[in-house]
Amino acid sequence: MLARRFMSHILIVDDSQTIRRMVKASLAPLGVEFIEASSGLEAIERLAVGSIQLMVLDLNMPDMHGLEVLGFVRANQKFQQLPILVLTTRDDAASRTAAMQAGATAYLTKPFTPQTLLGEARGLLERTVEGTR
Repeated sequence: MLARRFMSHILIVDDSQTIRRMVKASLAPLGVEFIEASSGLEAIERLAVGSIQLMVLDLNMPDMHGLEVLGFVRANQKFQQLPILVLTTRDDAASRTAAMQAGATAYLTKPFTPQTLLGEARGLLERTVEGTR
């Protein structure tokens, strides 16, 4: 429960409500609060007004591609250290490379196992906590 003492909010960005629910259920053991966004534009709005410690981001969204969201977030000094976990159906090397070059911290593909997602998120949050000490 290290994350509970130091982390408060995870932003889940996916146009599928079902996927957002699955991510929340998978990450519930972290004891954090969740903020949801169903589009890239909504994600940017939520990020601007909230205190986010981790973003879980889909690439394929109708209004703004996840790579555009990554670029926007990384261009803002305030969010350059924010861990961003890309969670997408895109399982090709080009998409993975593009996401990592755009500023993703980690990359997982759907379908995912709850244990894999939880482990990756926990690791990102713990690294963030260690970096603030």
